[in-house]
Amino acid sequence: MPRYEKRNYRYDDVFPKAHGFKEANEIRVFETRDIVKRLGVLSPNRVFINNYPMSTPPAVFNASLIIEGDEAKVYARIIVGYYKYVSGIVEITIPLDDIFSGNINLNYYASRIIIAPSTKYDLWGAEDPRAYRIGETFYMTYTGRTINYFNPVIRIERTLPVTAIRELEDKWRKVFVHRLPGELEEAMVSNKDAYIVVVGDRKYFFHRPHMTDENYYLLVGREWKRILEDELTEILVDNNIEVMRPLPREDKLGWSTPAIRIGKNKVLAFIHGVDREIGAYRIFAAEIELSNGEVTVTAVTPRYIMEPRESYEVFGDRPYTIFPCGVEMLDDKLLLTYGAGDFMIGFGLIDLDELYGELDKGRIY
Repeated sequence: MPRYEKRNYRYDDVFPKAHGFKEANEIRVFETRDIVKRLGVLSPNRVFINNYPMSTPPAVFNASLIIEGDEAKVYARIIVGYYKYVSGIVEITIPLDDIFSGNINLNYYASRIIIAPSTKYDLWGAEDPRAYRIGETFYMTYTGRTINYFNPVIRIERTLPVTAIRELEDKWRKVFVHRLPGELEEAMVSNKDAYIVVVGDRKYFFHRPHMTDENYYLLVGREWKRILEDELTEILVDNNIEVMRPLPREDKLGWSTPAIRIGKNKVLAFIHGVDREIGAYRIFAAEIELSNGEVTVTAVTPRYIMEPRESYEVFGDRPYTIFPCGVEMLDDKLLLTYGAGDFMIGFGLIDLDELYGELDKGRIY
């Protein structure tokens, strides 16, 4: 990855806007109606690593999940030391009954590292996994801290999204690294909060680059170009649409859990907003239509639907942080996994009717 100089202009007008962009920004207010029922929390002292010479990690957080039968495969970020906060990703198998009965607050669980730093794209850490299915294949897109991450000379591509697929029940293989093309690549400080959505025969890439104009852009990319490399296949994500902007009291937005399909062309996306005053994370939701390459925000919850309130959410390695990375639909509910205080794994439940009620208050189309 070459060195580039910082650009001196803004990228506000580089990215076309989604349909409903203006309305969504006007509807949102800096208020919360928390509709997430807390089911419990898993602390790092109750997670054992069985393929690394450390009994328990100092922190286990920012977890995603995929449900298989009566079990949840939970994919969580761990650190093994605080010197450079280098992260890997573990798999924890948890019975669903433990989550819904409250035993998740008491029981101990084995884990194994499935993603560890191994390439120039994730040498300084593999963070914040989003696990999801596309057809019959399990995918995981995570944030890779690149070889540039701690280099004071190079302030370009410090993080990049990396996607792995599950080939066997116990093996994941890194397959893609996602980059921006041309001048955008030369002016991107980092890229995070990413995942793939497939509608029909078209792939969409949800991601949140931080550009050298010091703004964060909530984007959906609509065109892919594959470039073969020795380590991974590089994917250039182009034809990006900006979906939403932060409120005046927010520093930035980011995609939260992988989007949930709710119709032929519609997805339900969770988004986190970070406030400017104390850096607290809060969550809201948007209904987005993806059709013929067009991106339309059809509804947005005017208020946040989740904010830090439990002791393990307001006090931890990063206070006032809730960071959902996983969601699965169970009948008329959504099971949510999230990082709590950058230290533990939280589990929550959302009633779909209640969520749609909030979305209907911010319906655009």
